[in-house]
Amino acid sequence: MHYYPVFLELSGQSCLVVGAGAVGCRKIASLLECPIERLHIIDLAEPDTNLQVLLEDKRVSFTKRPFTPSDVEGCALVFAATSNRQTNDAVARACTERGILCNCADAPKDSSFIVPALVEQGNIAIALSTGGASPALARKIREDLEAWLGERYTGISELLMRLRPLVLALHHETRQNTTLFRSIVDSPLSEALQRRDRQTCESLLRELLPIELHPYIMELLHDLA
Repeated sequence: MHYYPVFLELSGQSCLVVGAGAVGCRKIASLLECPIERLHIIDLAEPDTNLQVLLEDKRVSFTKRPFTPSDVEGCALVFAATSNRQTNDAVARACTERGILCNCADAPKDSSFIVPALVEQGNIAIALSTGGASPALARKIREDLEAWLGERYTGISELLMRLRPLVLALHHETRQNTTLFRSIVDSPLSEALQRRDRQTCESLLRELLPIELHPYIMELLHDLA
């Protein structure tokens, strides 16, 4: 199976996790890192210590009862994370019938999506997957990427995030903007930011940026060099 890679915007959305064991709690914790509006949890067991901590988030609600198909209605994303295959199958079927994205922790083939291993550094997120074949290998690759990435692109990523709205506000042609951003990325600016070499950073930006943006250079470099 070939998966289409995508990052989901979950702002203001409702999500559901069925099963609150170790796997379920990992899913819950990752969802709470997103600006979701509501997260409902269903499990037959009483909340353990790990879950109790997560329940302190005001967006979370917990119900101790069996899953019913109507539980998925209104959800943007659902995780089936129980230790019972029949329950997970029921969650997946309910989501399929309603066109809702669902991940089954114990059955990638029954899932409409899989959760990739994730490497994060500042504004950069790298998602990787082995197609569900080997989570252990995905974890190993993630650890190698984390070691390689370090803080290599933290400064340039932050600067580009600050710069982008300024460039777009000039209303230049898309091709011109593309050329500008590529020239910045291909320049020694990233290395200069890593060294916190402010003089070189200022010089490069004056060389690369349109003259209209030169007054913003000090603001762009604030706390970065």
